[in-house]
Amino acid sequence: MSSCSRVGLFGGTFDPIHNAHLEVARQSLAQMNLSKVILIPSKHPPHKSEEGMTEADVRYEMVKLAIKGKDDLEVSPVEINRKGPSYTIDTLKEMKKVYGEIAFIVGADNLINIDTWKEPEKLLDSCPFIVAPRGGILKGDFEKDIFRGKDLRFLNMGEISLSSTEVRERIMEGQPVDGMVPQRVRNFIRENNLYKVVPEEVSES
Repeated sequence: MSSCSRVGLFGGTFDPIHNAHLEVARQSLAQMNLSKVILIPSKHPPHKSEEGMTEADVRYEMVKLAIKGKDDLEVSPVEINRKGPSYTIDTLKEMKKVYGEIAFIVGADNLINIDTWKEPEKLLDSCPFIVAPRGGILKGDFEKDIFRGKDLRFLNMGEISLSSTEVRERIMEGQPVDGMVPQRVRNFIRENNLYKVVPEEVSES
């Protein structure tokens, strides 16, 4: 295990968690010398409608299945257990008390709109932000004033195109999601008839 004690926090709705999420976690561990990454499913994201969203405990279970056997990945119910909306600033304060050194992992397409989040300046000052390429957002797009002097650390990886929305839509349309979600998660979706029954597929290697 790395001698670094910094923990990466990776929040999201994870509805469902998919392989691109896991790749971002892996790349963050490898490139940013983190001791571990903790995935944090949201209970009620302020920027998203709850309508049609899978229940928080079900999404939590899918993350648990996705990271089973991966010692450097964990899942936390910190936001699920909190009453009211899930504000990132509150999560970082809480997790900092527990872990000390932390970093927040986020997609570039979300971070670029941080001025719409609660207490964005305080948020950016609270810890380093590990940025995953997404949505055609470039490093140069982070030159606006709110990001000046902040600790942004960009992952060196291909842009993420896979989304949970795409996975859900494919399931609803009866299309396979081979290679998009971990097999345990795919089986869980099928067994619990989430989104729609996932068609039988060839086992992943």
